[in-house]
Amino acid sequence: MLTFDEKLEIIESFPELQRKDVSLGRVNFHYEESIFDKKIVVYHLHPNGNGFVYAENIEGNYPIQPNGMVNIREFDEQALREIIQHSINSLTEPEPIEETWINADKQILKVYYDFDVCNIYAGEQLDGTYATYNGAVDYLQQEGFKRLED
Repeated sequence: MLTFDEKLEIIESFPELQRKDVSLGRVNFHYEESIFDKKIVVYHLHPNGNGFVYAENIEGNYPIQPNGMVNIREFDEQALREIIQHSINSLTEPEPIEETWINADKQILKVYYDFDVCNIYAGEQLDGTYATYNGAVDYLQQEGFKRLED
């Protein structure tokens, strides 16, 4: 596990983040260029090494809490750098996503994610709308669908 000072050094290496000291020795880091109201990338980094990174709209197998944060207590340097970069990227203008998903019965669904909404289509019929890409992926996986690789 990285120490508080090691995590702080890694996080401060991202020049686009602004440090904000908060109570009890904890530190937040904000991304002021965010296109969303959400600006906190690192939340409550604590001197004991605990802290959180915003990951609501990023891909990966992160255990995302209901508030969209991932606990980074046990992250190594590479994992910490990656999740912070992904978090910053998720708060900038996203690239549109178009994906094809299929289940065991060969039913096909199309996923379209563009800026602030993720729609799932069965042919031309709208099957569902989700606020986040991860929400749509959760639904598809629960229903037995897998993403087709290019």
